[in-house]
Amino acid sequence: MKWLRIFREIVRSGLTIEEARLEPLLALRTAAGVAIVVGPTLWLVSPAYAASAALGAYSAGAATFQRTWRPRKVIALGAGAGLALSTFVGYLAAGRLVTFLPLLAVWAFAAGMAWALGSTAGIVAATTVGSMLVTVTLPTSVGRALEHAGVIALGGVVQAVLILLFPIRRWGAHRDALADALAAVADYARRLRHDPTAPFDPEPLMTARDAAAVTPSQARTRPPVLHGPRGLAERMVPVVAALADPDVGAPAEGSGRDRARELLGAAADVLDAAARSIRRGTPAEVPPGSADALRVDDEHEVLEGPARDAAERLVELITETLEIAGSGGARDKAPTPPDPARAQFRVRPTLFRLLPVVVGAVRRELRRDSPVFRHAVRLAAVATLGYLIASRLPVGHSYWAPIASVMVMRPDFHRTYARAVGRLAGTLAGVALATGMVRALGPDAQVFGALAVVSAALSYTLLRTGYAYSQSFTAAYVVFLLGMGGQAWEQTVPERVVLTLLGGVLAMLAYVVFPAWETPRLPDRLADWLAADGRYAAAVLRSYAEPTREHRADMRRTLLASREARAAWQDAYDQARQEPVRPRGLTSREAEDAQEALKRFDRAAMLMESHVPRADSRVVPEAERFADALEADTAQAADDVRGHRNPDWGRVAQALHTWEGDAGNRSPVLRRGAELQKRALDNLATAVSRTLLEQDVGSAREEQRVRAAGLSEGDGAGPAHRDG
Repeated sequence: MKWLRIFREIVRSGLTIEEARLEPLLALRTAAGVAIVVGPTLWLVSPAYAASAALGAYSAGAATFQRTWRPRKVIALGAGAGLALSTFVGYLAAGRLVTFLPLLAVWAFAAGMAWALGSTAGIVAATTVGSMLVTVTLPTSVGRALEHAGVIALGGVVQAVLILLFPIRRWGAHRDALADALAAVADYARRLRHDPTAPFDPEPLMTARDAAAVTPSQARTRPPVLHGPRGLAERMVPVVAALADPDVGAPAEGSGRDRARELLGAAADVLDAAARSIRRGTPAEVPPGSADALRVDDEHEVLEGPARDAAERLVELITETLEIAGSGGARDKAPTPPDPARAQFRVRPTLFRLLPVVVGAVRRELRRDSPVFRHAVRLAAVATLGYLIASRLPVGHSYWAPIASVMVMRPDFHRTYARAVGRLAGTLAGVALATGMVRALGPDAQVFGALAVVSAALSYTLLRTGYAYSQSFTAAYVVFLLGMGGQAWEQTVPERVVLTLLGGVLAMLAYVVFPAWETPRLPDRLADWLAADGRYAAAVLRSYAEPTREHRADMRRTLLASREARAAWQDAYDQARQEPVRPRGLTSREAEDAQEALKRFDRAAMLMESHVPRADSRVVPEAERFADALEADTAQAADDVRGHRNPDWGRVAQALHTWEGDAGNRSPVLRRGAELQKRALDNLATAVSRTLLEQDVGSAREEQRVRAAGLSEGDGAGPAHRDG
């Protein structure tokens, strides 16, 4: 029944229209690149060269629509070069299965391992496998193979030149990432007005931080408005949380709570205005009422104590944000530093210095339990098997089956199956539409070339609204290209449908035979998050015990590590909920309760971070003892979660018990945050603890697994290892 339910969700996901902002100008420019290379090659050379040119221009253009922080022209050039190389190398090995199949397997495996660098690299690498499968059938000699490779690379060059000559929303992706981060903080402030203990999802801040990493050449041209607001948004999150929290901030009721709601609403309005300013590149327009509300009057302010401190910090941060966003990115109002090379910015390696990064990332994933490695193995096996099976069938264009497999396969189960459903549905719709037009118009290479360009433009336009819908126009694009080359639709259309179905089925079966389920990994992901959270909370406490610059830097470093661990858990948790396998180690209810407990633990540390004292402030020596106990207990509890044992917080309880009297009164926010953390840890222990019966059953199963593994390594009749 679970497989049936998962399949229903997969079909729904594969056919869902995603809400995304359409970018018709980008689609028009990219389709123009396809037209520029297809038209002249069709008119001056031949349909075969036009097909190669169309492949290079279309694939390079599609690569520029992926989410990446590098310049789009660099992505277009890289995609064109990869397509050209795969085409030429593939032709050298083509002609005999004994040489081509090993090359295809190695190339597909390398394309699968490219996912270690991110989704953009993995998708672009997959297109090079498709290029190798298609274009090796076009040239007839080594010289012609070089010509076809050159024409394909020319498609990438044309796309890059168009991006350079006709820039559309330059730095648009970076602006969107920063604006989304500010908008997320604004949404958080609004939610806190009604739910003072609402959680905050740091993913937009993580995305903005990733976008902030630039190469030295990018740093020289980056708009000034992209420099500062991200750090302000990072500092603003704990401040608004501390202001709204009834334990350490504004009172739960009364005029103080009303004033906190007013400040939070005004801050949200200002942050939204700053986000619109950064996204559009225009000066920020703040509602007058919101600006008036963001004033802390010494005489009439109703907030007191820590709530008053949080309000003052919030007003300072909002003022700084408006000063940066107020110019809308104009250089005369926010000039860049005189020497950008010496300016502080997060460094992204250039293409020439990327090789060690690539090698290191791939090496880390070369292990059997890595989802990327298992994806690469599946990709290599399915590509070669699909090509071998299709080449034995009584149909032409046998490369369509492995191409369908390669283009739908992803490292996780749900996306692979959803894309397989979407590709089949889109192919059927696109082939039916294009076939009807081919029959109505008759054979005309020029008309089919024009229709191919139009189909490419529509495919680009719908690329982010759903795979099935963009794939329908991609299928029509292929049919028109084949019609341009003189292929009879009576032969090509049924072949494409049958081989697409074959490729999708092979991709689905590959994940069943050699899966990479995230469900068994949930305890490890939870343990990693717990240990990272413990280090972050301990770093915050040590900043109270000894407020130095080094401790603040350690607090920032551990915060980023905690966010990465939380994101890894969230990805694994979301994938596990979509997998048709039984829970192992953590049930769905236990995982959900443990997640909520750690989010509350995160929030308590964030509340304490908002009131970290300055360097000249009075120290809190009790915080050091609690930090040591917290870090030790969470590290041990992480090992317990991995080993399916019950965690224990004895050292934390003892340290909190001794933290009494004047020591707690000197820093009420710190002491209250420590109590909230202890409560969150107790909730976590309740979520993951096992009864005595469950522990006995688990230990027996573990002993059976160890005994079976030992017998399999030996001769099956005695111990696996014998002296002598």
